Amino acid sequence: MFTGIVTDIGEIVSFKPVAQGQLHRLRIACGYDQTTIADGASIANNGVCLTVVASGVADGKTWFDVDAAAETLALTTAKHWKLGTKLNLERALKIGDELGGHIVAGHADGIATIINREDLPDMARFELSTTRELARFIATKGSITLDGVSLTVNTVEDTTFSVLIIPHTLEVTTIGGWKVGAEVNIEVDLMARYAARLTEMK
Repeated sequence: MFTGIVTDIGEIVSFKPVAQGQLHRLRIACGYDQTTIADGASIANNGVCLTVVASGVADGKTWFDVDAAAETLALTTAKHWKLGTKLNLERALKIGDELGGHIVAGHADGIATIINREDLPDMARFELSTTRELARFIATKGSITLDGVSLTVNTVEDTTFSVLIIPHTLEVTTIGGWKVGAEVNIEVDLMARYAARLTEMK
């Protein structure tokens, strides 16, 4: 489990397609203390929970290796990742940690496309579109996770929704670099998904 509060920005420094391109082995450089990263640990990368298979230190920088499998490549923006791609990182939640965002599983539901960016004084407003299947879980003032960042939905209209990004979030995540036409990972609020399922079962 995660909270959608990004704790570092990583960079892909090695990229190796394996298994006939159905699996990508990624090496990600980060600022975490390598001694705290155990093999098998879960780290969210742009909202995608991936398992650490190795870690180490090179040139004074911590790195960890993860495998992005076929389903991840098919359903998320991982299919577009390459050398130099910057990723929002979050370590798995520990019992007793502050829940600063909202409950996030790290299982991206799909992709949203940025259709408009409005730069305001010290802030930015983004409009995004997604599939009708996912849009039904998005509500005004509700929670949503975009590229691993816990955000509050500003407005919703059909399959389009908007978020307003504060200066701090623009500075400490990759959101500051978002451009119109780019795709981002989306994870809808777990509570909304469970509520919809309960309604369907009545």
